[in-house]
Amino acid sequence: MTGLIGKKIGMTSFVNEEGKNVPCTLLELGPCVVTQVKTAESDGYEAVQIAYEPIKESRTTKPLLGHFKKAGVKPHRILHEIRGLEKEVKPGDALTITDIFEEGEFVDVVGRSKGKGFQGVVKRHGFAGVGGRTHGQHNRERAPGSLGASSFPSRVFKGKRMAGRMGNERVKVFNLQVVKIIPEENIMVVKGAVPGPRNGYVLVLK
Repeated sequence: MTGLIGKKIGMTSFVNEEGKNVPCTLLELGPCVVTQVKTAESDGYEAVQIAYEPIKESRTTKPLLGHFKKAGVKPHRILHEIRGLEKEVKPGDALTITDIFEEGEFVDVVGRSKGKGFQGVVKRHGFAGVGGRTHGQHNRERAPGSLGASSFPSRVFKGKRMAGRMGNERVKVFNLQVVKIIPEENIMVVKGAVPGPRNGYVLVLK
């Protein structure tokens, strides 16, 4: 599965041939630099490591700095391995949006969802709450209610839906259609929504 690293620019819309307003997401993909080519002989599997968004040398660690210097490239912020790249590449080569993607095909987008902080069961899991303030109840409208554990098992089972941190998770959206590619600006327009905030990093795979 091959792909590129990029950023989510924002959302827009267009009117299709049927006259319907279609929501779309703008993604800036690449150019990504090849930092390592892994082979079955040396690493046990075949993959290409790519890097995105150059940074200062002071912004990276000493081991990574040596890794980038070995490849002959500047330090970058994001690293990721992709497999199934048909194009022959070597460390230092740049991959652009037109090297991998075409208009009309379907792609998968991986992003990190927006963090919501610590949330209760109503917002996090869609609970209805205990109910109104009848029979002397107060502050029970958004409460989770009984957890169901008594003398046995005398504990709360793992994975029970309760209050906790919400969002800030790796989310993968499947089968988004590529509506348009603007190669001179490294822009891809995909149909539908993509997880994460503006300028959030994404990985587009096909």
